[in-house]
Amino acid sequence: MALSTDMSDFTRRDLTFRGKTKPVFVCGTGPAILVLHEIYGVTPTLLRLCRWLRDGGFRVYVPVLLGRPDASNPETVSLGRTLALCVSREFTLFASGRPSPVTDWLRELAWVAHAECGGPGVGVIGLCLTGGFGLAMSVDPVVAAPVMGEPSLPVFRPAALEVSDADLAGIRARAESPEQFRVRGYRFKGDTLCRAPRFDTLRRVLGDAFLYREFRVEDGNPAGFRAQRKPPHSVFTGDLVDEPGAPTRAAVDEVIAFFRDRLAA
Repeated sequence: MALSTDMSDFTRRDLTFRGKTKPVFVCGTGPAILVLHEIYGVTPTLLRLCRWLRDGGFRVYVPVLLGRPDASNPETVSLGRTLALCVSREFTLFASGRPSPVTDWLRELAWVAHAECGGPGVGVIGLCLTGGFGLAMSVDPVVAAPVMGEPSLPVFRPAALEVSDADLAGIRARAESPEQFRVRGYRFKGDTLCRAPRFDTLRRVLGDAFLYREFRVEDGNPAGFRAQRKPPHSVFTGDLVDEPGAPTRAAVDEVIAFFRDRLAA
């Protein structure tokens, strides 16, 4: 069954930080969670994830970083979108050792969300293109619960992270107390965009503070596999199997439990 593009249960706000204005869609009440979309922009499967989080007791903030400011964006990668990303000054696609500049804007949003919602901090879940943003933002103590969904940057450097050495040192210091700070990560085995060496690096850098799960190819949505003829990639959106007992659907419940544990006042 096709998912709806209706966003009438979300409120749009246009927020300006660092001289840049971006639409942000908001819904729900409770501790704040930033949901960062994939390269496609906001899509119906992303809204489905947002509503699961909202129904789990959270206030969800969805900044529009790419694409149209609605859910009509198709889950396909166009040549125009790819070329725009390559010349964008907001995303660091290829270089390791430094985060995408847009994460500075997102950290400002995190502080506003925290001021509005209270609690010990905010949660962040990034996906694919934005999958590593939550980790990069964790240099700021306002980010209390980062989740990395198939982090895919930097491109062509499968073991690298989008974090500067100085920021990584601060994040590692937080990770020395895993009962206080943890990072969750998810990927499909065989994924050609988020490859195993990146998780190897995360395990080495974060130790016991990195909690991860890797899914089998057959755990992904078979319809997507047939259509795209490549291994599944999007754990929480297009390749999620929305059926009771499905591993990817169980991962959503695991993330909700993680946010509840980390963001409880």
